[in-house]
Amino acid sequence: MSVDPSQPGYCRTCLAPLQGGESACPACGSHKLLRHPEINTLSIAHIDCDAFFAAIEKRDDPSLEDKPVIIGGGQRGVVSTCCYIARLYGVHSAMPMFKALKACPDAVVIKPEHGKYTKEGYRIRDMMRDITPLVEPLSIDEAFLDLSGTTRLHHAPPALTLLRLQRAIRETVGITVSVGLSFNKFLAKTASDLDKPHGFAVIGEAEAQDFLAKRPVRAIYGVGPAFAAKLERDGIRTLADIRRQGDKAMAQRYGDMGYHLSRLSRGEDTRKVTPLRERKSVSSETTFNADHDDRDVLEQQLWRLCVKVSDQMKAKGISGSVVTLKLKTSDFKSRTRRRTLSEPSQLADTLFRVGRELLDKEVDGTRYRLIGIGFSDLRDAVGDAGDLLDPNAIRRATAERAMDKAREKFGGDAVIKGIAFRSKPKRKPDDQR
Repeated sequence: MSVDPSQPGYCRTCLAPLQGGESACPACGSHKLLRHPEINTLSIAHIDCDAFFAAIEKRDDPSLEDKPVIIGGGQRGVVSTCCYIARLYGVHSAMPMFKALKACPDAVVIKPEHGKYTKEGYRIRDMMRDITPLVEPLSIDEAFLDLSGTTRLHHAPPALTLLRLQRAIRETVGITVSVGLSFNKFLAKTASDLDKPHGFAVIGEAEAQDFLAKRPVRAIYGVGPAFAAKLERDGIRTLADIRRQGDKAMAQRYGDMGYHLSRLSRGEDTRKVTPLRERKSVSSETTFNADHDDRDVLEQQLWRLCVKVSDQMKAKGISGSVVTLKLKTSDFKSRTRRRTLSEPSQLADTLFRVGRELLDKEVDGTRYRLIGIGFSDLRDAVGDAGDLLDPNAIRRATAERAMDKAREKFGGDAVIKGIAFRSKPKRKPDDQR
């Protein structure tokens, strides 16, 4: 999209307003300018943290700044995310780790620390809610915002308020975010991908139709590789191709999704920014480098996953009433086992003990390539002492809270490994169970 120097806008460096015609900011001399004819009338935004997990790791370890960083682990695992340097080598999210390391052998690989990422994600979300109550999270690192009616509150149009927020996140959290601003959710999310990292892109109503015409169907959020391939086989490669089909034909060929795409191809999206999106579960899983049937190996991995899930639950201030254990066999068959708790919990100790009991029944010589654990039936946490029918539950819950504080202060692994085996109940011999 071309930029007309006569358009209004703001300096990206000092946030001074531009009246039009300036080639540089009159306040600071910067040439980093944001202009758009509708910039002061649009109010729907999408904010996306740039390479979030990797950005947090680089913030915490400045020596990683100029290095390719991959967040993931294990030869049979997948890439959770990677920094922009690693992306230059062709690495991307969900890529198998062995392929990522083949493409970028010098990458620094870091195992994800979800508790830390969740904490920072909620910190950023709180900053979003400071400027508008209408925040709809899509994940821990991205959200839609509706700033309609906030001009009087902030003494600034939404665009300037978002620029201030973008700067505040960089200064206080130490990472960058990219912002898309438009008149509906679809176009706001589309815009946020146009100028990464640390970008700010605007799509107005007047230009939407022309802008969308050449966009490939694969660029539409929600269109996966399989569906995109089907559309392309049918001769539908761009949004202009979808428009030529019309609503009726798209609906007949592809059902509700076809009709939805037909409307999006014209820039039509009436979905509201809905702040209350209930998350149904919190879980974590890992894929082994080699298949395992050993009980101790499975339990060790189970504990580590329980800590990750518990960290996320505590950071969000929620508890769960149902524990779900997930296993995948060496021949890719899934086993899922669940148990409802007597009281909601967010503790790693509770999750591990219940998960361990569920696992006991599955350790029958079957070799597993994946194990996962999680809480569901979530609600706000009111206090958690573990299983009140267990006389030692309160003591272990108190110890876990103390360990949480120690991990936050001194780092995770040493304390996690210590509590992992101190908290495991002694196993009775098989003939006594």
